Amino acid sequence: MPSLKDLKVRINSVKSTQKITSAMKMVAAAKLRRAQESAEAARPYAERMARMLNSVAQSIAGVEGAPRMLAGTGADNTHLLVAFTADRGLCGGFNGSIIRHVRYKAHELKRGGKLVKILCVGRKGNDVLKREFGDDIIEVIQGIGQRGVKFSEAIEVAEKIITFFDDDGFDVCTIVFNRFQSAMTQIVTEQQLVPFVPTDDASSETAGDGSSAVYIYEPEEKEILAELLPRNASVQVFQALLESAASEHGARMTAMDSATRNAGEMIDSLTLTYNRTRQANITNELIEIISGAKVPASICRPTARLPCSPSAISVIMSASFF
Repeated sequence: MPSLKDLKVRINSVKSTQKITSAMKMVAAAKLRRAQESAEAARPYAERMARMLNSVAQSIAGVEGAPRMLAGTGADNTHLLVAFTADRGLCGGFNGSIIRHVRYKAHELKRGGKLVKILCVGRKGNDVLKREFGDDIIEVIQGIGQRGVKFSEAIEVAEKIITFFDDDGFDVCTIVFNRFQSAMTQIVTEQQLVPFVPTDDASSETAGDGSSAVYIYEPEEKEILAELLPRNASVQVFQALLESAASEHGARMTAMDSATRNAGEMIDSLTLTYNRTRQANITNELIEIISGAKVPASICRPTARLPCSPSAISVIMSASFF
């Protein structure tokens, strides 16, 4: 059983940790509000951009001379996975969920005979993935969003991806990030960035009366797409960064709140153990004092000069307590 000193040191240590986790929770809550507002404000623009490009791309899909970011390389052999994680930990399962998804995706592609390359946006993803995919990681980007996510940072990441694509570094690029839903829920989202894939769902542009909208393009669709496809890549990367930042702060706030409550429960348990140990030590000391106060039988042995009467025994025992 630990001593009273050890228990006291442990209680003080847990109290200090509780103060730190409580402060981190409040900081994460303050950052979460701003990050959530930014992510939700950027969603309509990113979704509208994707719908508009989808409408334009459908008109020239499969046409010879289409932009390379739409037509692709014509192959599906090399895949680039862009993992959006955090530079710091203490945010629950935020980083772990992305890492598990990227690891599963990479193994799945390799089983299909594909070549996999990984671009890590965030230090934590690289720290774990390099143990298994060290040769597949082409670059690590750190320090994004330390003072809030900026569009210039998204442009930098998108330009790296596009430059790598132009150099025939990959055939298909997929980004993996956490989409913010609530402070306690983040959804791992996988989105193909390059080449852009037109869809036939209901998200296509419609006119005010609900019928399909018809556009007249000036200049030609190919020229518009050549300009907008790289811009769309930057917009989608920016949206992923905003969603990832909001998810990180939400996960950290939840994790620190749980840690603070666990620390409180641990303090209560240690305090109870401390009080019980202290009471047991006091009881043992009292027992030792009482046991030491008992008069040995040799004291009560009768002698010729001093008879051992009951009154004498009482006096001796009374004196032994003082």
